[in-house]
Amino acid sequence: MTGYEMFWPMVAHAVLVFILYALLGWRRRVLVKAGRIQPANFRENHAANEPAESLVVRNSIANQFEVPLLFHACCIVLYTTQADNLAAIILAWIFVVARYAHAYVHVTSNNLRYRSPLFALGFAALVFMWAWLAIWLAFS
Repeated sequence: MTGYEMFWPMVAHAVLVFILYALLGWRRRVLVKAGRIQPANFRENHAANEPAESLVVRNSIANQFEVPLLFHACCIVLYTTQADNLAAIILAWIFVVARYAHAYVHVTSNNLRYRSPLFALGFAALVFMWAWLAIWLAFS
């Protein structure tokens, strides 16, 4: 590719993280106003008995810093080695769309029946991205 196409999925993933942080803040404010938890419970980010409404969002945020770390690293290496072709960019978008869908399920129904396949889809896209990078490096 000739431009910065590989970076747009990275930006889109960062936007997802920002959205989740905003949602966490909103849900925690609602819970505090309703008297379901005290603000002091969040001081150390280990709120005892944190209500599920905010706990699932906190867990979803944590998920955005696990496997996606490999995604961002792969995108940067694909770009710097000029292996960021159309297939790699499509895989990157599949990863990001799957992360959005996974996060949506996580913070709404949290139904594993839907969440697990969405995670698997994104994971598979990431595996294929790394495989493409390995092939590119092996034959360059």
